[in-house]
This record gives sequence, structure tokens and C-alpha cells, in this order.
Amino acid sequence: MMEQMDRPGTPAVREYLTFRLGGEEYGIDILKVQEIRGYEAPTRIAQAPAFIKGVTNLRGTIVPIVDLRLKLGCEHAHYTASTVVVILNLNGRIVGVVVDSVSDVMALPSDSLRPAPEVHGAIDQDAVLGLGALGERMLILLDIDKLMSGLDMALSSETEMTAA
Repeated sequence: MMEQMDRPGTPAVREYLTFRLGGEEYGIDILKVQEIRGYEAPTRIAQAPAFIKGVTNLRGTIVPIVDLRLKLGCEHAHYTASTVVVILNLNGRIVGVVVDSVSDVMALPSDSLRPAPEVHGAIDQDAVLGLGALGERMLILLDIDKLMSGLDMALSSETEMTAA
């Protein structure tokens, strides 16, 4: 189910892939997800930031692999059998992000979204869309495009960087 048109009295619904990083649960727009793969150690790139674990060859495409735990300043987690790489398509750029585990796909009506509190930390506030509440679950909803387009990522094209 993709985003539904607003009908009187019916909130729009968006679907999010939910995943865990440490003790927190996050969500990203399911439309950005290309596939989910088991974690395999990538080829390290010299002088890359610590959160860029390296690159991998995905059916002939060289894909940078970003450890979201390190990018977001989470405590370092060990790679386990449940560690996965979520392959994203961000405006035609393919990027893999390492997460502790994938939970499920969750449909959230727009009326269940709450603004994120103002906090200063490793994550850019513009990259947090808000908090999604569904029953007892609380998701931190990320704008993965903004999170992956920072200058520290070195993943943006030169034209994207100069346009910012």
C-alpha cells in the first residue's frame, strides 16, 4: 500500500521499513529500499570516514556501505547473524546501510506522526522526520536522503554539493 490520497476524514498512510540500531527502532520510507541482504564484510577504502565500512560489488555496481550505528553515533555493536545491509536507491545512487536487524514494514497514518523533540547530537535534525507512534511502539522516522547526503558522506555528486 503506497501513500493514499487524503479523503475527508481519512489520514494519508505511508509505509516504512523498520529496523533496529542498538535499543532503538527506526523507520525509513519503504519506497527508498531496493533490497535487504545479509552482511558481508565490504572492501575497505583508504582514508574513508569510519562509518563508511567500504564498498561491495552488487551485480556489477560498486556500492558504498555505511554503518548507520557509527553514522548516528550509537554504541558500537557486534556484527551478528541478524546484521543486515539495506540497499537503498537514493535519487539514482545506490547505497548500502548496515543495521542490527530489520523488523517489518509498518503502515503509519499521518495522524500517528509526532514532531521530533529538539536535541543536539550526531544526527542532523533535518534528517529526522518525526516520531511514529503505533500502540506501544515508537519509531524514529528518518529522511534517509538527507542523512545520506551530508558533506561528510562524500556520496553526493559535485553538483549536489554546490547546489546545497
